[in-house]
Amino acid sequence: MRFRFLIATLAFAPALALFTTQGQAAPQKRCGWIVNPTPGNYWLNDAQGSWTILTQGSPDEPDGMDKIGDLSTGQYVRTNGDYGYACACMKVDTLTENGVQRITAIYSFQQLPLKQCQTDTTLGAPQ
Repeated sequence: MRFRFLIATLAFAPALALFTTQGQAAPQKRCGWIVNPTPGNYWLNDAQGSWTILTQGSPDEPDGMDKIGDLSTGQYVRTNGDYGYACACMKVDTLTENGVQRITAIYSFQQLPLKQCQTDTTLGAPQ
C-alpha cells in the first residue's frame, strides 16, 4: 500500500512543484528584453509575450521593483535619452487578467549581455 502511495505521489510531483503551500503559483524564471522606454514604464518581452512590470502613474508597482536597479550600468541600448532596453532574467510572480500579462512581484533580477537576447530565436526585436 505504501508503495502505491509513493508512486502516486511521484506521478503528481511535477504538478505540485508549480504551487506553493498557500496554493499560489511558484515564482517563474522569465528571460528576455526588459524595456524602459520612458519614465515609470517597464515591461519584459519574453517567449510568451509582453509582461507589464510598471506603468507610469499606476498604483500597482510590483514588490521587489528595486531589484531591477540602474540598467545603464550593464549592457544597455539607449533609445530615448537615458531610456531604452537591456537583456535580463528575472524570478517573478505573474498574473494574467483580461488578456493582460503582469509581473506582480520580483524576487531576483540578473542583467545579461545583449547578445544573449539577440541570439534567442524565441524573442523578437525589443519593442
